[in-house]
Amino acid sequence: MPENTTLSQNSNHEKFMRAALSEAQKAYALGESPIGCVIVKDGKILARAHNLRQTKQDATLHAEMSCISKACRKLAAWHIFDCDLYVTLEPCYMCAGAIIQSHIRHVYFGASDPKGGAVISQNHLFDLPHNHHVEYTGGILEEECSKLLKDFFRELRAQKKSRPGSAR
Repeated sequence: MPENTTLSQNSNHEKFMRAALSEAQKAYALGESPIGCVIVKDGKILARAHNLRQTKQDATLHAEMSCISKACRKLAAWHIFDCDLYVTLEPCYMCAGAIIQSHIRHVYFGASDPKGGAVISQNHLFDLPHNHHVEYTGGILEEECSKLLKDFFRELRAQKKSRPGSAR
């Protein structure tokens, strides 16, 4: 997995990614794409969130967007310097833009997103010149993050096939 920094304190990264996975499980239980996020400041979780797009019928309620909003409210600032973001799936364009604008220091993600990832898959937004440079590391608990997503979409496809009148 490409990355622009080396992992240090691997156990802390796994601990925070497990917290993001816990949020992803909450999304799964709601029938949402199971993506979870936490923002960490000074070694402590500042904010937690998971996808709520379907539940609230709002395209902007990705885990990262909700988590950034919560962190901004807690810090009473729109720029959240010295914070790291852990998310189970590589951020999309919208979320990557919000991460840059909020001045998050480092993004750690689990699984890459070949169809919509804006960090390493479809584009490299964090590597472009911006007013703020975001460091990133991918592949943390990648197998667990990926499995949760695959299981969710496999289950969703099976439910659609079993509905009366659905095409087989």
